[in-house]
Amino acid sequence: MKIQEFSFGNFKSFKDIQTLNLSTAKIKSKNQEIDIKNVIAGRNNEDVSFLKSKAIYGANASGKSNIIKAFVTFIRIVKTSVKDEKILHLVDSFRLSTETENQPSFFQIIFWYKNTKYRYGFELDDENITAEWLYGKPKDRELPFFIRDNQEIIELDKTNYSEGDKLMTLLKDDESDDNEIFRSNSLFLSTLATFGFGKLSKQLIDSFSSMIIISGLGHQGMYKFAGDALSDDKKKKYIIDFLKYGDIGIEDVKAIEISSDDLPDDIDDDIRKDFDNKKKRKLLVSTRKKYDKNLISNDTESFSFGTHESEGTQKLFELSPFIFEALKNKRPIIIDEFDARFHPLLTKKILQLFNSDENNGSQLIFTTHDTNLLSSDLLRRDQIEFVEKDKYGASHLYSLVQFKGIRNTASFEKDYIQGKYGAIPFLGDFSKLINTEDDA
Repeated sequence: MKIQEFSFGNFKSFKDIQTLNLSTAKIKSKNQEIDIKNVIAGRNNEDVSFLKSKAIYGANASGKSNIIKAFVTFIRIVKTSVKDEKILHLVDSFRLSTETENQPSFFQIIFWYKNTKYRYGFELDDENITAEWLYGKPKDRELPFFIRDNQEIIELDKTNYSEGDKLMTLLKDDESDDNEIFRSNSLFLSTLATFGFGKLSKQLIDSFSSMIIISGLGHQGMYKFAGDALSDDKKKKYIIDFLKYGDIGIEDVKAIEISSDDLPDDIDDDIRKDFDNKKKRKLLVSTRKKYDKNLISNDTESFSFGTHESEGTQKLFELSPFIFEALKNKRPIIIDEFDARFHPLLTKKILQLFNSDENNGSQLIFTTHDTNLLSSDLLRRDQIEFVEKDKYGASHLYSLVQFKGIRNTASFEKDYIQGKYGAIPFLGDFSKLINTEDDA
C-alpha cells in the first residue's frame, strides 16, 4: 500500500478539511540526489510518484498529534465499526465553532493497492455514518464503486464491485424491519469484509490495517512487542544491530523466564509488583562488555533492561521491530514525537534510512520539533509540513512547497526559526515569572 493523500476535517482542533499529501510536487531540489532517493517512483500504470517521508512541524498544542489521531480514528472505525457499536464515540469534532457543532466529521484516503488507485472515505457523527464512498481507477478513469447516503446506497458499480451488489441482494431478501446486517453506525465496506465474497473489501481494509501507527511514549504494548520479537532470529539480529548502530553500547538483549524470587536487587518496585510468585514471567536483560584495568574485555555484565537502560535506549529498542516490519514489508509507518528522547544525529540517521535507495516501498510520516532535519540536503520542500493554529483555535496544515519564492539554497531551519513559515510559538516574557520582591 502507498498513501497518496489523507484528508480529514471537523476533527479535534481541525475545523476545515485538511490534506496531508504524499505525492511528489514538480520541483527540483538543490541536492538533486534527494529528488531520486527520497521518492518512490510510479510504475506500470501509476501516474504519480510518492514521497518516502513527511516531516510535520509546529508549536506545542498546534495540532500535530491530532493528525496522528486522525489516522488512528480512521483505522479503528474501519476495522471495528461492525462489531463495536460505540466506536463512533471516538470521533471528537471541532468544538470552538457554532458552524461545525452539528456537522459531521470527514475522513478520506487516496491510496494505491496492487497498481490500482482507490479513494475511500466517510462522514460521520458520534452516532451514525452519514455518508460513505469508494472510488476506483482500474483503468484511465476514476469510477464510483459505491456511494452511500445515510442508510441508502445511491450508486453501485455491479461490474467492478460485484460484492456490493451481492450484499444489497441479501439485504433486499431480508424482509425484517430491523436489519442487523447493515447498521447506521457501521461502514458498508467493513460490513462487506465480514462476508466470504467480500474479497476486495477485506483486502482494502487489510491494507489500511497495514499502517503502523506509534503514538505516545513508553507504551507497554510496544515494549512487549519488541520483547516478543527477540524470539525471531532475524528480528533479534535487526534489533541488536539497530542498538549497536545507535551507539548504545549494548551487546545483546535476551528475554528470560524468571519468578519474583529470582529478580535482581536493582529491579524497579513497580516491575517487582507485576510478578506473580507462583508464575514465571519474561524479564528483558541487556548485556554489556566488562573491561579490566588494561581496558581489555573478556567478560560481560547483565542488567535489567527496564530498570538500567535509559528512556532513549528503551525507545530505540521499542521502535526497532516496527521499523524492521515497515521496511521489510513496505508498510507505512506513522510516528508521533519522533525525535523525543533521541539525539538529533540518531533521528537524522533513521530518517536517512527511510530516504535511502534500499527503501523502495515504505513511507514514514512523523511529527517533530527537531529543526536539524530542516535541511535542503536531507528533505525536499514537499516533504516538510507545518501546523499552525489561527486566533479562533483552528489548526491548519500546509506544506513548505506552497511558499513561493523559496530558493533551493535557502536555509529552511534558519527561516523557520525566524518565523518565515509560521508554525512557531509566540512566547511571552518568561523573566516576569521571577518574583524578586516580597509579596508582603
